[in-house]
Amino acid sequence: MLEMTREAFEELVADALDTIPPELTRIMDNVAVFVEDEPPAEDPELLGLYEGTPLTERGEWYAGVLPDRISIYMGPTLRMCEDPDEVVHEVAVTVVHEIAHHFGIDDERLHELGWG
Repeated sequence: MLEMTREAFEELVADALDTIPPELTRIMDNVAVFVEDEPPAEDPELLGLYEGTPLTERGEWYAGVLPDRISIYMGPTLRMCEDPDEVVHEVAVTVVHEIAHHFGIDDERLHELGWG
């Protein structure tokens, strides 16, 4: 397993977020991104998780709710990657994948687009 400090991994996530086009980040709404050490025990190889209500499903009822949550998991990412460059790539793919869920894009479509 590769070793990386939490701070360095968080910086990779921040760098990946910085690559999202401004026209998309402007319309992201009520979403927070977190780095977690490990995913839920029932899915130990999960690299990221979006929890919330996608923008495409929000209606007039959507008010006063807690922010959507995007979690990027450090442990499984470092275990699956063989070198630091692969970590950079995998973090970028995972961040884009989870943000796409915020925009209502499902896993099937993401796989078709190469972001699976």
